[in-house]
Amino acid sequence: MTITKPKARRGRPPNVEREFTDTREALLRSGMEMLTEQGFATTGIDVILKRINVPKGSFYNYFKNKEAFGQEVLRQYALYFARKLDHCFLNEQVSPIQRISDFVEDAKSGMIKHEFRRGCLVGNLGQEIVVLPESFRCELEGILLDWQKRLAACLRLAVQQGQIPSDSDCDELAAFFGLVGKVRFCVLSWCKMLVH
Repeated sequence: MTITKPKARRGRPPNVEREFTDTREALLRSGMEMLTEQGFATTGIDVILKRINVPKGSFYNYFKNKEAFGQEVLRQYALYFARKLDHCFLNEQVSPIQRISDFVEDAKSGMIKHEFRRGCLVGNLGQEIVVLPESFRCELEGILLDWQKRLAACLRLAVQQGQIPSDSDCDELAAFFGLVGKVRFCVLSWCKMLVH
């Protein structure tokens, strides 16, 4: 008895019933997953489309090109991350320093959950800045400054509550915290490459 394997399908992916907004959201979600794992320059649109069975023509219904898509993924990621920061930094149930510690623990558990495959999209794009379209530079800088402001506000509360010295420069500490986070991510990425 011989077993025949079905032929691999060629051409367009099969149509999948979706609502208009569902397809767009599925594209953005898939893009966020892929870009946090592989970065912008090395991730092709075809891989994103194949992952969710969306034909290329549908992609161009929603996005002008890969750059426009990447920008929208970045905006969605920035909103998602801002909500995470607010969830930790605005939690009045714990002290400001504990809020920052809770954020760090949440970030660590996220990295473990995804087996260190996914990084911060902003950090990833920051590492690719020399090969990215010019339109990403201002967007990335604005996002980082927004995150630093949120952290600086939490640090100011820590000053008010006497958890850190009253002469602390909260803006400088927030900028340093962001820099340390980027360096830490780079080191973790480098270690991951050595292991594999």
